[in-house]
Amino acid sequence: MKALWLALAGACGGVLAGMGMGGGTLTIPLLVLALSVGQLAAQFINLVAFLPTGAAALGMHLKNGLVDSAPLVFVLPPALVMTAAASVFAGKGGEVLGKAYGAFLVAVALFGLAQGAFPRKK
Repeated sequence: MKALWLALAGACGGVLAGMGMGGGTLTIPLLVLALSVGQLAAQFINLVAFLPTGAAALGMHLKNGLVDSAPLVFVLPPALVMTAAASVFAGKGGEVLGKAYGAFLVAVALFGLAQGAFPRKK
């Protein structure tokens, strides 16, 4: 039964990855909180799953003409630096990274609420 739940978590992450939103935002918390997978294992699973899903999503977005590569020169260098920095924290047990990730998710939710991303019913 756990395999079914793991597959469901992967499918949810795949939907987000296909939209270009980063499937790990959902997959990692699902694996850790709902399926009792360790955080480092969840991060590893997400990294491995990202390679084929990211490639597939990029291919489809390129094919559909949805890629504007101009901002890439500004986004890629800091993304690479922060990836290396976060990997250092992840290798030391992940406690700092886990707290930072949790704070990030809370900040994204608050920003979404402040921007009206979740419209209220009248």
